[in-house]
Amino acid sequence: MLGKLLFRYLLRYKWLLAAVLLFQFASVMAALYLPSLNADIIDKGVAQGDTDFIIRTGLVMLAVSFGQIVASIIATAAAAKAAMATGRDMRRDVFEKVSSFSEREVSQFGAGSLITRNTNDVQQVQMLAMMGATMLVQAPMLAIGGVFMALRQDVGLSWIIGVSVPVLLLVAGLIISRMVPGFRAMQGKLDAINRVMREQLTGVRVVRAFVRERIEEQRFRGANDEIALVGRQVGSLFVLMFPVVSLVLNVTIIAVVWFGAIEVDAGNVEIGTLFAFMQYVGQILGGVMMATFMTIMIPRAAVSADRVGEVLAVESSLKRPDAAVSLMPRPGEIVLDNVSFTYPGADAPVIQGVSFRADPGETVAVVGSTGAGKSTLINLIPRLFDATGGSVRVHGVEVREADLEALWSGIGLVPQRPFLFNGTIASNLRFGREEATDDELWAALEIAQAADFVREKPHGLDEPIAQGGTNVSGGQRQRLAIARAIVSRPTILVFDDSFSALDLTTDARLRQALWRELPQVTKIVVAQRISTITDADRIVVLENGRMAGIGTHEELLASNDTYREIVDSQQGVKR
Repeated sequence: MLGKLLFRYLLRYKWLLAAVLLFQFASVMAALYLPSLNADIIDKGVAQGDTDFIIRTGLVMLAVSFGQIVASIIATAAAAKAAMATGRDMRRDVFEKVSSFSEREVSQFGAGSLITRNTNDVQQVQMLAMMGATMLVQAPMLAIGGVFMALRQDVGLSWIIGVSVPVLLLVAGLIISRMVPGFRAMQGKLDAINRVMREQLTGVRVVRAFVRERIEEQRFRGANDEIALVGRQVGSLFVLMFPVVSLVLNVTIIAVVWFGAIEVDAGNVEIGTLFAFMQYVGQILGGVMMATFMTIMIPRAAVSADRVGEVLAVESSLKRPDAAVSLMPRPGEIVLDNVSFTYPGADAPVIQGVSFRADPGETVAVVGSTGAGKSTLINLIPRLFDATGGSVRVHGVEVREADLEALWSGIGLVPQRPFLFNGTIASNLRFGREEATDDELWAALEIAQAADFVREKPHGLDEPIAQGGTNVSGGQRQRLAIARAIVSRPTILVFDDSFSALDLTTDARLRQALWRELPQVTKIVVAQRISTITDADRIVVLENGRMAGIGTHEELLASNDTYREIVDSQQGVKR
């Protein structure tokens, strides 16, 4: 997966990669040429006392060194640009893929894991792309070129290279093979600690309300200790790598000096040639060390690439049709025909055999006990899930055949737990329609019974909103979410228990305003309070995922036992 991912993204910047290869090659050639010049200065210039030769060769060495520096800078800059662009593209693609997921895929991975994959995991792959475009390109050139140049200097000492390089590769391979499982475990532990941290931050009020701070601290400490333990195990292998490589390198240099001195003493090798040979051996082993360092990074990057690839490979259960219908023939109409839905892996359907319709401008309410399937049912209307049985038609089009943007643009959804974004009241209200004017925002706030408390804010529409809307009350958050849905000018409004945090008076005023100001808008209302839905054109009663009845408030009171039980339980009536 790692090679496939890098090949897929890096090839978009082939001209930058070509520049990296060209200038890395020039840098390596310069590095390989310098020891030969140094040997000439010692053997020809110093030995013969030829000052002019020393000066000329020294100037050539300076020019070659300067060229090497320039080539190295250009290659590194091109590699950095390609790697950063690769990381940017990868993060964008992961974000776009996750944005297309249904609730099913998000739950499959977990929000914390998806965040880790789009940050830490992409960063690991990006870092490998950066280092690979420099070290991994330079290392084999340096090692192979060093072997060639060393053999030119002295074939007799080449056996030292033939021994040291295989030993170095063997040791590195043994250590790296033990690091791969550790890196895989580390990424899993990183997911776990991110999940714990995210839960504690988003649920801080619950933690404090139940005096769970100490227990949550222990929970975080446990996750933290686990990642520290894995990191220590991987780190101990990582730390072992460099002393072993340094040992092999130093022993090799000692062997070159020892056996080279014997050759010099015998008159078979000149001193300058010996020094050049030592430099080439250093370059060879340096290239092997760079390759070894890269192989240390590769296992972790490979694990990260697998995790990123898993996200990119998953196809959303919300399939976009090949010939999507973007023209909606009957805006505001909703028809559910024998609809069923079963969660993946579940033994039984959550809802089964549900059928009802809502014509434009009508209000249809859905009631039932906790776990009856109310929220699941209305999530099928904007196609947050796909029904596993039956048909869901919205605006006169089967939702599976509709263009998703066209479908969603006509639906204003107020979820059970409304979420506000970091910004201002105005920016949150314009989330549904950016071009909305201030007058339209105030009109929506008036309908949602939120205008009074917004006017009381020091900055009015420009009042800051914290992430999640944590700096406003639950009732204010619900009313702002309702106003946001109204601003988008939908033909269908879906309320998923969106009045639960409102007092009875505010609830009644809000409903009257909705019915009065938006008579042409179809309204689907899930509510726990019976008083919220008594004026609905139809009420759908759910029990254990099945329809227990449908009708008006009066009709259901007269004929439906399940509905009467719900009404009596709220009015305190015993039968």
